[in-house]
Amino acid sequence: MNETTPLGSWVKRFLQEHVRQERNLSLETQHSYRDGFVLLLPWLAKQRRTTVDKLNLEDVCASRIHAFLGYLAQDRGCGAATCNQRLATFHAWAGFVSERSPVHVGWAGEIRAIAFKKIHQPTMPYLEKAEMDALLEIPPRESRDYALLLFLLNSGARASEACQLTVGDLDWGVPAVTLHGKGNKDRRCPLWAETSRALRILVAQRAPTERVFLNRQGEPLTRFGLHKLVERYALQAAQKVPSLKHKRVSPHTLRHTTAMFLLRAGVDLNTIRGWLGHASLDTVHIYAECDLDMKAKALKKCELPKTKKSPRDWRSQPQLLDFLRSL
Repeated sequence: MNETTPLGSWVKRFLQEHVRQERNLSLETQHSYRDGFVLLLPWLAKQRRTTVDKLNLEDVCASRIHAFLGYLAQDRGCGAATCNQRLATFHAWAGFVSERSPVHVGWAGEIRAIAFKKIHQPTMPYLEKAEMDALLEIPPRESRDYALLLFLLNSGARASEACQLTVGDLDWGVPAVTLHGKGNKDRRCPLWAETSRALRILVAQRAPTERVFLNRQGEPLTRFGLHKLVERYALQAAQKVPSLKHKRVSPHTLRHTTAMFLLRAGVDLNTIRGWLGHASLDTVHIYAECDLDMKAKALKKCELPKTKKSPRDWRSQPQLLDFLRSL
């Protein structure tokens, strides 16, 4: 391995050539890859007692990546999912380097051999109808917050999709909405008449290029602002429906709620996959697995019919016993 190979050049090439040009990943994914290096490089420079611009490729090795992941977990309080996300960045980066520099194949292999942490999958949170109704009863019917909560429950949109939504994405004739999801993939979802009415009031007199959901300063609502808004209303709704006190309600919880209501309405999993913008059908199987009511109904249909007890047990038949003993 060439010890004078600057680290910065390989990081720049990876982010510009691979992430942006070759893969054409979404802006959120690009930022995720970038943030991994924003955390790694200052930490690594401190470990090597140098500055970031003087780091070389040989300063990165499997043992230091292991130590960095430990730093994320212990010092920064990151969970296993976050650590795995950062590790995935370094796996992809090492693969990029090895493809373009054969002398680094061994180096890349050691980094890519670092295993991901096993993650415990918690029970998927979603709202029951009474909880959803309580949430929608709090904001005034003509307000932005009511339109936003109703839109999230109607469309199952991700937080980023809701924040990026423009007036031009709304089709009043159907009515429907076009959502711009992960991987630059678009999908259309129908809107309830009530959702359409609330959004019409909200975006009246706005240009098609303007965002639908704005904050108090008139600027586009951020994902952080959206999370805080949903959490605030969930706390208020918990005063009426105590079961909400035991649930962590976020925009993603409302997305799961949409999926569960579609499933209970008899919508097939492939349609739910398209509705939510999932790439794989395997992703939506979790909704079918977590609905206890549907499991109970399925189990009831599979119950065996009650049978009358036979008047004569086989053990009371002498001829059969004699036959068995003769074998």
